[in-house]
Formats: sequence, C-alpha cells, structure tokens
Amino acid sequence: MAEQTAAQHELATLVVECLNLESITPAQIDPDAPLFGSELGLDSIDALEIALAVSKRYGFQLRSDNPDNRQIFTSLRTLSAHVEQNRAG
Repeated sequence: MAEQTAAQHELATLVVECLNLESITPAQIDPDAPLFGSELGLDSIDALEIALAVSKRYGFQLRSDNPDNRQIFTSLRTLSAHVEQNRAG
C-alpha cells in the first residue's frame, strides 16, 4: 500500500467520519485503491455524502452532473488531487 500524503490523510479522515465507517481507519485507506466496488464497499449514496462533506470542508462543490466524476472518485489519490486543485483559499 502506498503511503498517504497529509492532504490524502485529511480527506480519508473526512470520508471515514462523514460515512461513519467503523471497520476502517483513515490510515487503512490505500490512496490508489478504488473507492467504489472495493473493500470500502462505497456506493452512489456515499459519493453524494462525500461530495457534501467536501463542499462544507473545502468550499467548493462536487456537482453530480460533472462528466469527470468517475475519474475524480476513482481513488483517494484522484479525489485528493481534485480537492487540492479546487479548494477555496
């Protein structure tokens, strides 16, 4: 498993907290592992909750109609890169 950057760990913590994932810690999320259809067991409802939490924390919206969502939500690494690129201030 690749080591998480500080930004990835912060985002992993947000994901674990907003989804109330009790069986996994933020440090256990592999930055390169798929977020959906993997051991995390996330689904489209979880994606909406993550998008809402990201919006509140980082000050920009992840829109459900964005054609790049499949790419953005591929892994913790891709989601973190998108957040870093778009976060407010």
